Amino acid sequence: MMKFLLMLIMLIPLSLLNHYWLIQFIWMLMIFLFMFNFSFNYMFLNISYMLGMDLMSYLLILLSFWICALMIMASEKIYKMDNWSSMFLLVILFLMLSLYMTFSSLNLFMFYLFFEISLIPTLLLIVGWGYQPERLQAGVYLLFYTLLASLPMMISIFFCLMKNNSLDFYFLGICMNELVMYLCMNMVFFIKIPMFFVHLWLPKAHVEAPVSGSMILAGIMLKLGGYGLMRVMHIFINVGLKFNLLFISLSVIGGFIISLICLRQSDMKSLIAYSSVAHMGLALSGILTLNYWGLSGALVMMVAHGLCSSGLFCLANISYERLMSRSLYLNKGLINLLPNLSLWWFLLISSNMAAPMSLNLLSEIMLINSILVFNYSNMVMLMLISFFSAVYSLYLYSFSQHGKIYSGLYSFYTGNFREYLVLLLHWLPLNLLILKGELMVLWL
Repeated sequence: MMKFLLMLIMLIPLSLLNHYWLIQFIWMLMIFLFMFNFSFNYMFLNISYMLGMDLMSYLLILLSFWICALMIMASEKIYKMDNWSSMFLLVILFLMLSLYMTFSSLNLFMFYLFFEISLIPTLLLIVGWGYQPERLQAGVYLLFYTLLASLPMMISIFFCLMKNNSLDFYFLGICMNELVMYLCMNMVFFIKIPMFFVHLWLPKAHVEAPVSGSMILAGIMLKLGGYGLMRVMHIFINVGLKFNLLFISLSVIGGFIISLICLRQSDMKSLIAYSSVAHMGLALSGILTLNYWGLSGALVMMVAHGLCSSGLFCLANISYERLMSRSLYLNKGLINLLPNLSLWWFLLISSNMAAPMSLNLLSEIMLINSILVFNYSNMVMLMLISFFSAVYSLYLYSFSQHGKIYSGLYSFYTGNFREYLVLLLHWLPLNLLILKGELMVLWL
């Protein structure tokens, strides 16, 4: 599949020439080629000496292509109004290139290198096209939270090389029994996913980022943490059996606390960002249980959350473009002004609270099973997380769609075809992929 890498590189001169629709067309063509022109031999495909993919990598690369295409489509306002639009496309292409290389790397150091490189375009998106002056602070939060934990990870990678004489994922078989190495290697993934207590960079980055920044953060960047944990956790099985319960308990208790924090948010993007922490806390717990259901459920949750959360950020941005505010106190009574969009709010919010037939339901069933099998004492917190995820989802829907219309509203324009298409392309795979659920539980 090196041709996809070459096609991505060939798109770079087109972005400099500002061929917006041509890039969009080629990108969609790449997605469909990637989806259907594929044959796995024993669930693994070797791309080149250093690159390859199994079903987990394949799903996350496909998700990356999909979200990046929707980012370009959702950012048409930036493209039309901004003199730096070719730079904007270039940053997105560079981001996609780094994500493709991250998910298809077969070597731990290569993975680490591209994992860090993907920070740069994300930072450029937030600082370059963010809305408020605080975007600089949000960019610094994002950068330093990750970089602070990255240096210990690099040291642990070299230690790993010393013990295994190789950094290829295939040869990482020798278990490490040191708690220090466990923390050094995994802390950067805990921050990235993010785990409760090290999640503070996420709401800040989401609120200050443009719609494309929020989409890629929610859709892909959080998944880098989960993907990294899945790749290295088997090295730390002995340590994990002793200490994983601590992090699982922290995640489920944190998920409940975050759900309560969601209920007092007035900014729509902030509410959706905090809900991401609660959902990814469940995915993290599933990975740390080290069982089949947990790992499969975490993969399904990552794909489901990537599509659902990205779609909700798109909806928040559509409201922002009309009212110039994301405040729930001003975004009221939208069902009277945009009844068509109210349907999309309902569909995506119902998926967010794991209603049938969304992938979120499948993932939550699998994750709840795995976490309860690991330790029954997590049952109470899981009940509360499930209940409050419905509560804050309905809170967001009812506050934004019902109530009295903001009296200071001077003029208003209805939805256009592009916006409905972006939302449809988020919702359709989210509810159709459950029909191929076996694809996501066969990857191990």
